[in-house]
Amino acid sequence: MDSPHFFSLLGEMPTKSELNFQVFEEVDCGAFVRQKIGYSSEAGETISAFLCLPKNISAALPAIYCFHQHAANWSLGKSEVVGLAGSPDQVYAKELAARGYVTLSPDAICFEERAGAVNPVQYHAHQLHNRLMRGQTLLGKVLFDISAGIDLLQSLSQVDTTRIGFIGHSYGGRTALFAPVFDRRIKVSVSNCGSTKFKTMLAQDTGIQFDYVVPGFLAWGDIEDIVRLVEPSHLLILGTDTDKWSQDIEDICEYAKSAFVTGELEWQIYPGKHSFSEEMRERAYKFLDR
Repeated sequence: MDSPHFFSLLGEMPTKSELNFQVFEEVDCGAFVRQKIGYSSEAGETISAFLCLPKNISAALPAIYCFHQHAANWSLGKSEVVGLAGSPDQVYAKELAARGYVTLSPDAICFEERAGAVNPVQYHAHQLHNRLMRGQTLLGKVLFDISAGIDLLQSLSQVDTTRIGFIGHSYGGRTALFAPVFDRRIKVSVSNCGSTKFKTMLAQDTGIQFDYVVPGFLAWGDIEDIVRLVEPSHLLILGTDTDKWSQDIEDICEYAKSAFVTGELEWQIYPGKHSFSEEMRERAYKFLDR
């Protein structure tokens, strides 16, 4: 399976606009400063995000794009990973900033400030259907927006542009498998609780969320084929033994590991349900540190 074929499945990409970077507020968080920002990936659209900048920067720092979970809660996105709302086990952007990383935490399309005001579920479905009718995909838009975020990180003097990573849980964990394939500027990625094969999800009636409905995908391959394409970037896949979104990790990694020559592929399965525990997060951070 090759990258060009996968990219063709994503459909026509939007037209990139100027970033139009704006800072709306700044909060001192002790070890770092948290900025509420906005920027654009395409004309007429603003992506809301939090940018966390460690203090006392003497040299350019590595940066991590922090992608939030889904959890059937469209009103919550970027605010959870910086610790302003939601679960204390989802605060990886805050913890990584305290560890000395620049972190960028945007709202994915259809979440928090980018959600539909009246019926967020219907709005999310509309975003998918509208694109499919035009020969595009919602996954293509999600990945396109991630690249705009990487553009923003590379424009910052505080960021070492050669050291950009990605991390996510659940929806973010699945996206962490695709992002380094789509944008090679991502050198390391951590996927937590988001690696179940599509064939498994369909057979067990688990379902595939709107963002990952890609016509013809299963005729091309499955998650394990995406993982093989992550090389030469480094990838850590974490999951738990009773989580429906963490199934198939061993099969995926055994299938994909022969593709990794320059990059490293590591995986670990923990006891428990759908979670990103402190122990799992520490494992993720040490992988990013290395």
